[in-house]
Amino acid sequence: MIDASATPVPAKGPRARITAVTSGKGGVGKTFMAANLAAALSRRGERVLVLDADLGLANLDVVLNLHPKITLHDVFTGKRELEDAILPAPGGFSVLLAGSGLVEYSRLTPEVREQLLGVIEKVAPRFDRILLDTGAGISDVVLYAVSLADEVMVVATPEPTSLTDAYATIKVLASQQQRRVIKLVVNQTSRMAEGRVIRAQLQQVVDRYVSNGTDTPLKLELLGDVPMDNAVREAVQKRQLLLETIPGCEAAKAVGAIADKLIA
Repeated sequence: MIDASATPVPAKGPRARITAVTSGKGGVGKTFMAANLAAALSRRGERVLVLDADLGLANLDVVLNLHPKITLHDVFTGKRELEDAILPAPGGFSVLLAGSGLVEYSRLTPEVREQLLGVIEKVAPRFDRILLDTGAGISDVVLYAVSLADEVMVVATPEPTSLTDAYATIKVLASQQQRRVIKLVVNQTSRMAEGRVIRAQLQQVVDRYVSNGTDTPLKLELLGDVPMDNAVREAVQKRQLLLETIPGCEAAKAVGAIADKLIA
């Protein structure tokens, strides 16, 4: 039985701040958020790497319209060097892309655990921030990837199924990894301050069922909400970064504000 909850001892010396971007369910814009947030952070002077930690069902390459000849799979199997797999992406950041449809990465084997940790330890000294674009849900692979991060950002939408799964994810992270601060981004909001309302609702449930009886309550920190915007659909269909194609739209401004808050 492999423990996906234990957090590894961080390496000594200067290293990137690692932020896991995760979600309770798919289809909430997690990868879109990770990619555009990386572009926003790069514009603010950070050296950013986005690592596609959804090892078996990767789609970061699709969002960025990249066609990699070398992926993490090639690095893990020893076919190529890590340096060869780090690629420049639109938006001024770097990416480490994974493969798709690889069943060997659907569960956390000792080999996958060791290889993923080894890659992160090697790249961490070279960047200011690493964004781990994890898979959705609470599989052992997802939880282990999150355990490697200094901080966690959960992406959710106002839909009841998304909020239910977001709460389930938060509950598991609190119990298994002893997380006491989890950052929240609410995507596809339809009205002003909807993100604050949702954070308050989730916090109320967390206080009652997760933090009750603990010495240190779990805090949900709202990084911001991203409004529904036709520009997002347009950018996704074109496989382009929103911050590159329509930087003045409301959704792009919201992502920029989230980057500012993340840095602060």
